Amino acid sequence: MPALFRGLTSAWASDLIGLINYGDYPGSGAGFTKWLLSTPGIDLNECLDSPEILKTPRHFFERKIRYWDCRPMPDDRSVIVSPADSKVLVGSFDGLSLFLKDKFFVYEELLGRNKEEWLEAFKEGDFALFRLTPEQYHYNHIPVDGLVRDIYEIDGTYHACNPGAVVKVVTPYSKNKRIVTVMDTDVPGGTGIGLVAMIEVVALMIGEIIQCYSGERYESPQPVVPGMFLKKGQPKSLYRPGSSTDLLIFQKGCVRFDEDIVGNMRRQDVQSRFSKGFGVPLVETDVKVRSSIAKKS
Repeated sequence: MPALFRGLTSAWASDLIGLINYGDYPGSGAGFTKWLLSTPGIDLNECLDSPEILKTPRHFFERKIRYWDCRPMPDDRSVIVSPADSKVLVGSFDGLSLFLKDKFFVYEELLGRNKEEWLEAFKEGDFALFRLTPEQYHYNHIPVDGLVRDIYEIDGTYHACNPGAVVKVVTPYSKNKRIVTVMDTDVPGGTGIGLVAMIEVVALMIGEIIQCYSGERYESPQPVVPGMFLKKGQPKSLYRPGSSTDLLIFQKGCVRFDEDIVGNMRRQDVQSRFSKGFGVPLVETDVKVRSSIAKKS
C-alpha cells in the first residue's frame, strides 16, 4: 500500500491523469470541456481571445482574460490583493490558528527547513490560503508591489488540494512540490508591509508552474528572478491544467485581513466541506484576482 500511494502521488501519475483530462489532442476531455462551459460563474466574454479558439481543455484552462477591465484593482497602495480567482481562508502562526496550520501544513516544511533566514523572518506571522478550482482562471497575479529577494523550488509529491483530500491527508500543502517567492515591499515604490512570501503549490494533474511575469497585460513574459521589481496586480505565473493552491505569508503584525473574510470563516449557519470534515466552522470566501484581501496594519 505505501508503494501504491507513492505511485499515485508521483509526477508520472499526475502527468498521466492530466493528459487524460486536459490533453491537447482534438476532442480530448470533451465531456469535461462541456461541463466547464456550462458551469455557473464562467463568463466567456472575459476571455482575451475569441472563445472559438479554445478547442481543447488545455486551451480553456490556460485562457487569458481582460483582467484590466473585468478584475479592477483598488487604488489604495496599502491594499494587498488576491493572487487568484479562488476560495480563501486566513490565519496566523502565533497560536491563534494552530488548528488550521496543523491540518493544512507544517510551517517549517512550507518554506523549506534549510531556509533559516525566511523561517525566522516569518515566524509568528499571518497567512492567507487560496484554493483554485478547475473551472477558474489559472494565472497567478502579484499581490503586492515589491522586489524579489529569493525564488526557489521545493520538490515534493502531487496530492490533490480539494477539501476532501485535505481532510484525509495531513498537511498536504507542505508535502507537495511548490515554488516559493520572497518579496521585499519596504523598497521605493513598494507596498510597505515588510517581507511577503508567495508559495505556489503544485497539485494533482499539474506538472509545472510556468513563471511568466508581465509588467503590462500579458506582454513580454519573463521568468521571475531575484532583483526583479514586481508590480501589484500583474500576471506572475500559470498553473498547468488541474487545480491548485496559493499561500501568502506575511510578517507578524504587518497586515489586517478584510473583515468579511475573517467573519465568513466563523459562520455557524453555513456548512462547508471543510466544516463537515473537521467538525468546526471553516467557511471559505470567494475572491477574484486583484480584489482586496487585506490592508497594511
